[in-house]
Amino acid sequence: MSRANVGGMVVGPDVAGHGSRSGECIAPVAPGRLPLLGHTMSLLGQPFRFLSTLRSHGEVVQIYLGTLPMYVVTSPELAWQVLATDADSFDKGMIFDKVRPLFGNGLLNSDGDFNRRQRRLMQPAFHRKRIAGYVHTMAKAASGLVESWRPGEVVAVDEQMDSLALSIVGRTLFSTELGRDAVAEAQRSMPILSKYLAIRAFAPKFAERLPIPANRRYDEAAARFRRVVAEVIAAARAESKDHGDLLSTLLLARDEDTGEGMSDQQVHDEVVTILTAGAETTAVALAWFFYELGQHPEVERRFHTEIDHVIAGRIVTFDDIPRLQYTQRIIREVLRKYPLLLLMRRARTHVDLGGVHIRPGTEVALSQYALHHDPYLYPDPTRFDPDRWLPDRAATLPKGAFVPFGAGLHHCPGYSFAETEITIVAATVAARWRLVPVAGKPVHPRLTATMRPSRLSMITMPRHA
Repeated sequence: MSRANVGGMVVGPDVAGHGSRSGECIAPVAPGRLPLLGHTMSLLGQPFRFLSTLRSHGEVVQIYLGTLPMYVVTSPELAWQVLATDADSFDKGMIFDKVRPLFGNGLLNSDGDFNRRQRRLMQPAFHRKRIAGYVHTMAKAASGLVESWRPGEVVAVDEQMDSLALSIVGRTLFSTELGRDAVAEAQRSMPILSKYLAIRAFAPKFAERLPIPANRRYDEAAARFRRVVAEVIAAARAESKDHGDLLSTLLLARDEDTGEGMSDQQVHDEVVTILTAGAETTAVALAWFFYELGQHPEVERRFHTEIDHVIAGRIVTFDDIPRLQYTQRIIREVLRKYPLLLLMRRARTHVDLGGVHIRPGTEVALSQYALHHDPYLYPDPTRFDPDRWLPDRAATLPKGAFVPFGAGLHHCPGYSFAETEITIVAATVAARWRLVPVAGKPVHPRLTATMRPSRLSMITMPRHA
């Protein structure tokens, strides 16, 4: 028996109402639900395929994380409603509750007035002038990496981008020796946290308490990392100097209305968020950037032509970025093709989503991956095509079709920092090297906290004799 639309109400063999009222649409339940586990195995086993098929069942589809129902919106219009238009009607969702032991109550996890206050206090740290001041640090760190390479060397690009991104975030967060221990601990703990974060987020709650090695390693790494960051912040507060770094900006920030600053705990939670989420997303984007260049010679040729023309052998600067238009299109295509998997919210009030009544407390989600791979929005979505982002083509996309950094009240404040860093690193590498794929070693996305590539080995080839 197939699903049908009768009189404005979606009906079929596998539907479930959540407090539905007469005349309202009832969201269908996605196929494959298992007793007690719900759709958890589909999410962990074949997440990309599973989420991409939900659109075929409707604009709002029910899935279950264990026994917990969750509504997934599948159209850009409803995604924009959740993220922006009706943002005040939603708080952060269950996934954010589960990662709170790591991230605390920073911008990633907080809601309401507290989040708005933190956002105001954080804005100076990501002001355009402040980011421009970090470009030299970014370029210097990237130059140090490329100078260490030798012709014909096989390098683990994913691992080297991890290390580089953490180094850049560490140098911009901590301009003195105070932060060295925090960066070293981040380099030690991040692979563990990244590996198990998605499992922790999607697994039923009872699984978090199981005495298994994965839980123990995750909990130990999170506790150790947070402890080291707390020690660094306490030392910086005691020193009470403005070093021109991100940490100083956070410690010295004052609310315009009250004159109050952040507590050490608030600064701690924001630093943990910047070190982990900021470094992870940038490193993953850079790894896929070089992977896609290696797979598409014409894209690589156009990219190198632009770098040679604009940069002309010197160190890249902040003023160069607007001129690197093709580079920006490559970055946007990377962010389209390899975004976060799932973004969750929780309804604070009664909300209508495409005719489906959502009660307060209901978990709602959207998949950035599914939206970014919707063939109705992006023809041939698996094809890597930077020219999708030519102005006339990009202008045809509806709001909600491209949301790599979220949107609305909770739009990531560090997006400009991330895009700047990706541009600076890509241009610095391309000034000297081509990265060539190693034959016979296929690369594919794997589910971690982000769409991290499997082992990405590439060969360093000089661009100029």
